[in-house]
Amino acid sequence: MGSYSSNYLRLLAYTKRLTHHVNQGRHHQALSLFHEIHSSLSLSLDPFIFPLALKSCAFLHCPLLGSSIHGLTLKSSFITNPFVACGLVDMYGKCVSVSSARQLFDEMSVRNVVVWNSMISLYTHSKNMQNAFQLFETMDESPNVSTFNTIIMGFLEIEGELFDALAFYRQMWDRNLKPNLITVLALLRACVGIAALDLIKEIHGYSIRLDIDPHPHLRSGLVEAYGRCGCLSEAHLVFESMEEKDVVAWSSFISAYALHGMAKKALEIFEQMEIANVKPDEITFLAVLKACSHAGLADEARMYFSRMQNYYGIEANSDHYACLVDVLSRTGRLYEAYEVLKGMKIEATAKAWGALLGACRTYGEVELAEVAGRALFEIEPENPANYVLLARIYASKERYEEAEKVTKEMKERGVKAAPGSSWVIKQS
Repeated sequence: MGSYSSNYLRLLAYTKRLTHHVNQGRHHQALSLFHEIHSSLSLSLDPFIFPLALKSCAFLHCPLLGSSIHGLTLKSSFITNPFVACGLVDMYGKCVSVSSARQLFDEMSVRNVVVWNSMISLYTHSKNMQNAFQLFETMDESPNVSTFNTIIMGFLEIEGELFDALAFYRQMWDRNLKPNLITVLALLRACVGIAALDLIKEIHGYSIRLDIDPHPHLRSGLVEAYGRCGCLSEAHLVFESMEEKDVVAWSSFISAYALHGMAKKALEIFEQMEIANVKPDEITFLAVLKACSHAGLADEARMYFSRMQNYYGIEANSDHYACLVDVLSRTGRLYEAYEVLKGMKIEATAKAWGALLGACRTYGEVELAEVAGRALFEIEPENPANYVLLARIYASKERYEEAEKVTKEMKERGVKAAPGSSWVIKQS
């Protein structure tokens, strides 16, 4: 009896250590510990050990080890445990193939709603919503909130499927299932995508009734959603109601005003953020730079760009550079924008070069337009807008020969003009 108790306590301690490794993302250590547990204990393994090991296998993409653990679950008669079953389905889906996971799923004699959710999740993560929906329709267990959340978030990952996500939200109510925080956060993304202000207000009201409204992630999401829909007064009220405002909340609030061209207010909020000793991140500075760009505040943009890197130690990404190039180009500082592009530590994007090319047309700058146009031809060779724009810039300066060369090159590359575009024809 004493030996059994000692072994049980050792297994309990091992399980706690294993759980800690997995939760902290130390998957190599987790699998080493699993091997140690399996090798040293005479007592039968606890079923909760297996899902943890399988999670690490899935993360590290170890199909052979995962298959060996599968064999151990069969030997230990744990295959019917729903947590073990979930771990196996998830591991095969991520390490081998979704079809392998489905085969295992179909062979299971006992499947609870958690196992069904695991299989549906694999389909949604692979953006196979047809199979996910078909599996949902054939469930012999009542779907729960997690089932609906999985489907909703799957639809949100596919362009043009926002209304399907909202339809599933309505189905939850029809089945008397109460949406939770995960549901609400996902739906706010959908609302932002379609500017559904009425639905945002509905979700906000529901979250208050369910008492999930105080959650900081939800309030930050509401600030962003209201802001993107142009309801700045509501965004302000939600922001001010937050007891603790983190960097996400501040960034969302700055973005709300930046998006609608209220640069002065956006920059004032940023100053308040610094006074509150909340450290901005790269998303905060992107919002600040966008505010500067919309208002044509080139000097301010340069100052914030420098402050971001030199004071806060945040490396500029392609979006930061694109904003800086955009504001410099808009204000006619084309060669300054070009110097920024040449000095980038990362590869310039089509967005950045496109901002310069567009400004070259506005300011009649042909030489830089040619440089920007050639860069864009390399980055996105099948985009007809770049060829048409460069040709028009040449034509605007009566350089028809160069314009025709661009349109000829466009034809030779097999690029077709977008609807509404016209070919440049040499004037006689």
